Amino acid sequence: MKQFAVNIIRGILVILSKLPLKFHYFMGDILAWLARNVFRYRYDVVMTNISRSFPEKKYKEISKIAQDFYRHFGEIVAEAIWFSGSSYKRLYKSGIVTITNPELVSGMFENSPSLTVLSTHCGNWELMGGFLGYRRPDDFQYAFGEEQISVVYKRLASDVADEVFKRNRVSPLEVVGTECELESSQVMRFSIRNKDTKRVYIYPNDQAPYWKAAKHPIGKFLNQETNAMAGSLGVACKLAHAVVYMKMKHVGRGRYEMSFIPICDDASKHTPEELVRKYYDILEEEIVETPYNWLWTHKRWK
Repeated sequence: MKQFAVNIIRGILVILSKLPLKFHYFMGDILAWLARNVFRYRYDVVMTNISRSFPEKKYKEISKIAQDFYRHFGEIVAEAIWFSGSSYKRLYKSGIVTITNPELVSGMFENSPSLTVLSTHCGNWELMGGFLGYRRPDDFQYAFGEEQISVVYKRLASDVADEVFKRNRVSPLEVVGTECELESSQVMRFSIRNKDTKRVYIYPNDQAPYWKAAKHPIGKFLNQETNAMAGSLGVACKLAHAVVYMKMKHVGRGRYEMSFIPICDDASKHTPEELVRKYYDILEEEIVETPYNWLWTHKRWK
């Protein structure tokens, strides 16, 4: 029954994905308006998060950030549906993501046992599955292939939703399974088992700590006392990974600029707490630069 439901939903998504991206943006605008003005989807959470993060801003400015956020939220949904049926060719022809410094992340991978990439909920995180597809075949060639990338995720409560989103994120790679998608509880075991195999591990690291996860106080982030997860960096420190920050800037409708910011070349020379603090400092700079570009609906501070 589960697989039947997954196949039906995936089939619908793939069919819808064939429609032009402009159509999806039109529908995304409608969704954003409904979410903000009719259903008031987590509106109180959004306004509270923004106002506490930017106490110096007036209500009009906070309201404008919230409005722009919901519009961008609609774009994220639109792009995720369009992405579900994308191929490498479609990705690089669309120009939806431009990677500014691929040579940096490739060089860090070559000079390290493995590479830990810390991502965020800025830009459109659902597009990370097309990581290698945003450059033409005759452009820069990475030192790693798609079979060496593992995207770490937190399993959703619904088995059907979990499988649909998992397959949607990796569809352009045409690889589905634990080698490409790693549930967060599997990371430590998988990393140690594969410590002699060079890999790229991509972690979204800006959520509130899971209730079972160790909580690390990092001081203030966006003007608020914050706890963070450091499990991914604990693995990196133990296995001497290089660590890099993946920035995904929204530069206009249908356009993202992805760039990589080095955090360290050898995590074993640092503590997880030091590295997670560096991560949040860079993330805060990114959010201040484009405030609407972060996932404000998330209950980050509990």
